[in-house]
Amino acid sequence: MIRALPLLLLAAPACAQDFTWGERNTSLQPAFDQQFRAKLASTDVELRTEVLAGDLVHPWGIAVLPGDAGYLVTERSGSLRHIASDGALSDPIANVPAVLDQNQGGLLDVAVGPTFAEDRVIYLTYAKPLGDGMSATAAARAVLSEDLSTLSDVQDIFVQAPPSPTPMHYGSRIVFLPDGTAAITTGEHSRPAERVFAQDLDKTYGKVIRVNLDGSTPDDNPFVGQDGAVDTIWSYGHRNIQGAVVAEDGTLWTIEHGPAGGDELNRPEAGLNYGWPVISYGENYNGSDVGEGIAVQQGMEQPVYFWDPVIAPGGMMFHAGDMFGDWNGDLLIGSLYPGGVVRLSLDDEGFVVEEERLLRDIGRVRDVEVLEDGSFLILTDYADGAVIRVTASGSEG
Repeated sequence: MIRALPLLLLAAPACAQDFTWGERNTSLQPAFDQQFRAKLASTDVELRTEVLAGDLVHPWGIAVLPGDAGYLVTERSGSLRHIASDGALSDPIANVPAVLDQNQGGLLDVAVGPTFAEDRVIYLTYAKPLGDGMSATAAARAVLSEDLSTLSDVQDIFVQAPPSPTPMHYGSRIVFLPDGTAAITTGEHSRPAERVFAQDLDKTYGKVIRVNLDGSTPDDNPFVGQDGAVDTIWSYGHRNIQGAVVAEDGTLWTIEHGPAGGDELNRPEAGLNYGWPVISYGENYNGSDVGEGIAVQQGMEQPVYFWDPVIAPGGMMFHAGDMFGDWNGDLLIGSLYPGGVVRLSLDDEGFVVEEERLLRDIGRVRDVEVLEDGSFLILTDYADGAVIRVTASGSEG
């Protein structure tokens, strides 16, 4: 796989006929026809890639600042940086929360708040160190200075509980819902002794969390007032949700890592159980069954779509804009393995009808951000990672 890219790289059109799905890990059958291995598509477009900024240490999340103010990007090692629209990379922004930079832990997502124009508030997610080797997924809000050099008024709005000794499976994306609340995704820290907590309503492992922007609990959360339940939980039974996006109609979509097979695309709804680790379309890494080796159980939700073998999903966005206009409404998903970008076309009912694999030689893609003109940015997740802009060959800029 390519890590260090030349300034410009022209990629040939993706070809459905030269992509093969690969050998499955399980023989579990999908619950409905549109849930697995949609028709392979190949759009007649050449993709041009340009390195906007390089020499980043495992970049994890990116957010677009309003106007022509550039971008914010996180490095898993703990730095938040500003990238100007011309690619100039700032020194690390000061006063970022301390992170546990170990294994999958570190500084993770970044999002520009919905009222940034008035209050300059941004949001971060990170692996919060809690002493004695323990950590937890956390989300914080902070005020970004006018000169883009420092954060102030840094306050956690969510800290996962209980803390974990395992620096794995943190989630963690933060997105804003149309009603003024935020959805925060978490993981279940991977170990068999901990992953079962995804089913426990008194713990925030393997959950979608919904909070007000100050961290308080919305009164209409599904488990408010339920004895023993954490009232910020929105949905549960998730494994490791590393992608989340809100559709134009306000619907929340998430994507999560399965084990060996079983990556899932979901539309989490209030109070529902998405099954992990009771049901899964994958198997454990040692080849043993997850739970009883079943993928369907009454009272547990089915994914909209699943992959086997995996795509190891990162961040995702719905496409909109004139460039690549035929993709409008499609999902663009970062893939860590085998790498590149996965495009899914959805029908009016939200079923997946086509899948395309793009930029298959570019390596590990941790996040995707669609720009106003329809071009998009991707982050390559390496010790010498980069922010790369993807445009249509022949377009300007």
